[in-house]
Amino acid sequence: MMRKTDYAFWTFLTLAGLAGATTVLNVTQTFSATPSQNSELYRQLDLFGDVLERVRSDYVEKPDDTQLIESAINGMLASLDPHSSYMSPKSFRDMQVQTRGEFGGLGIEVTMENGVIKVVSPIDDTPAAKAGLLANDLITHLDNEQISGLTLEQAVEKMRGPVNTPITLTIVRKGKDEPFDVKVVRDVIRINAVKSRVDGDDVAYIKVTTFNEQTHANMIKAMEGLNKQLGPKIKGYVLDLRNNPGGLLDQAIAVSDDFLERGAIVLTKGRNNEETQRANARPGDVTEGKKIAVLINGGSASASEIVAGALQDHKRATIIGTRSFGKGSVQTIIPLGANGAIRLTTARYYTPSNRSIQAKGIEPDILVEEELPDDLKSKMAAEKPRGEASLRGHLKNPDGTEKDGTEKKEEEVSGSSSYVPKEPEKDTQLQYALSFLRGTAKEPPSASTNASPPAATPAPATTDGAAPAAPEAKPDEAKPEDAKPEAN
Repeated sequence: MMRKTDYAFWTFLTLAGLAGATTVLNVTQTFSATPSQNSELYRQLDLFGDVLERVRSDYVEKPDDTQLIESAINGMLASLDPHSSYMSPKSFRDMQVQTRGEFGGLGIEVTMENGVIKVVSPIDDTPAAKAGLLANDLITHLDNEQISGLTLEQAVEKMRGPVNTPITLTIVRKGKDEPFDVKVVRDVIRINAVKSRVDGDDVAYIKVTTFNEQTHANMIKAMEGLNKQLGPKIKGYVLDLRNNPGGLLDQAIAVSDDFLERGAIVLTKGRNNEETQRANARPGDVTEGKKIAVLINGGSASASEIVAGALQDHKRATIIGTRSFGKGSVQTIIPLGANGAIRLTTARYYTPSNRSIQAKGIEPDILVEEELPDDLKSKMAAEKPRGEASLRGHLKNPDGTEKDGTEKKEEEVSGSSSYVPKEPEKDTQLQYALSFLRGTAKEPPSASTNASPPAATPAPATTDGAAPAAPEAKPDEAKPEDAKPEAN
């Protein structure tokens, strides 16, 4: 007679056998259901494996396996378009720092000069300013180690670090006979992406340098201060988006919403119709309907083009300057756990009137070109302005082909000069915008005014980041973005 334990054992084996058979059947069915076109993909993966093994075994020097795989992944992504890429864990951390707009550091903007770090300026109320660092100071050593031989990025990386940790800077200062040491304790540094000032006693000037997580809050704070300072005398606002390379999509939407009462701000369209989304403005205009002049140039890209396009289509602002960069795509940061992240182009964006600026850019309502100094005229004449259309492998504009399939001419001229004088009085575009708001503007130096775009007629939505080079001066943080959709 079979004992209960034996019966239970054989019952378990029987059930396990049935489960195994079911699994085999399911696996067989899964493989038989795999599309035949995938067999080519598997063949190519086998080829990649063969090449990888040959490199590992026969290359003249022993390669780094991790670097080989990372380079292969980055090569795959880079072949898609100029803005898709792989980010190592360190690059991903740096990107998160940049988009947050805050980091552990000293609070100085620096550049490289003759092999040493030159202080461009200390940021107010930061450890560097409190320690007495001055513009034009030269930093030769960090914690008694020479800077000579380091790149600017490497030196910046050393100056950043955990909050409340010290670092000793060796300073050479004009007027001082000997170098001297300054001990600085790192603190949380917040980069203000919005700078503002009053011009005369009737115009508010606002410059947005990037779209990070702090941009919208800083914009509101700046607007409140300007409105309080000028009161009813204010005639209008200059919104300067020149050389703004972009940033977070949600921040571009929020800034646009500040000036709009209603209507679409931007449409984003992915590969499929169900991935179409539309962002709408909510009631409330922080300027109370005052005139707005938006400045753009060849360095205005992505998120800054979203703002300019929305205000232009709604006829809420007059766009002044030169053609923008022409980056009309949205990248999503997809984290890969401990392995970093990928930046993948997931959508194109369209202005409220359903126009794509990809590889075309935003055309200003009033074309005003900057007067170049003599030493730049010959150089600029020899170099074609770089825009999105000049980047190898850029996405084509969906409306950018003729009926015969050839590209329209607009892509060929995407981009324009990104030169902006440091002195406001020499800034042709700014001075024209100021006179425009005051009602004293004459024919612009470039003598060309574009026709106004059609009224905004947003297309219905089915459901609900090269870019220009970064400025030479860098704060001691590094570069920004976030695990969010970015128009940058």
